[in-house]
Amino acid sequence: MAQNFRHAEILQLARAEGRVLVEDLAARFGVSLQTARRDLASLCESGALARVYGGAMLPSGVANIGYEQRRQMGAAAKARIAAACARDIPDGASVFLNIGTTTEAVARALLGHKNLLVVTNNINVANILGPSGAAEIVVAGGSLRPSDGGLVGDATAEFIRQFKLDYAVIGASALDADGDLLDYDFREVRVTQAILASARLRFLVADAGKFARKAPVRICNVTALDMLITDAALPVPVARLCATGQTRVALV
Repeated sequence: MAQNFRHAEILQLARAEGRVLVEDLAARFGVSLQTARRDLASLCESGALARVYGGAMLPSGVANIGYEQRRQMGAAAKARIAAACARDIPDGASVFLNIGTTTEAVARALLGHKNLLVVTNNINVANILGPSGAAEIVVAGGSLRPSDGGLVGDATAEFIRQFKLDYAVIGASALDADGDLLDYDFREVRVTQAILASARLRFLVADAGKFARKAPVRICNVTALDMLITDAALPVPVARLCATGQTRVALV
């Protein structure tokens, strides 16, 4: 029975944070590391979680996790990442912000800025920044995806190509071991690629949960970025790629 209670709470933690670590679970429940590993093994065998180095996370595949659940996952880490990103963006800059709960956190972190120009395909970003007066907001046209307020498709990408902005701040659903940024919707990826091509500096904001996720559509490689802002050390192959490609890594 105690194990069943632990399993339920472990799943709640995974849904809240995006991942759980063996050492943290052992300390939280007052059990051995071996017992914590057995708990995770059982949950992974049932398909409720997927194993990653040092712990487990919510499984992923060809469909993304629901927006509300993603918004709550790792909220504290996303806020730290967003604050670090905002510190690198000066007043008076022009910025692309794409679809994603981490880029929405960046929008909140920019509320104290002045005289920004923000171009976005994310209705939520516009709603966060619009009333504040911190930025002039330009919302891309295109097909609205009701699930998360994203504007996607060829019309959106074409609209984005009209601009040449100082910064692109993007999120992604997954970061593969070969350094590829991945997402689920090819229509969204086309827009993100247009954003990257239309910016002078390119930032990825991604929490560590993205390191072990999978998604089917390729955006670009980390070597095409100027900076990657995250909350944990990168997998060794990705860190090497960043060093080779002169992609700055900021850990928060």
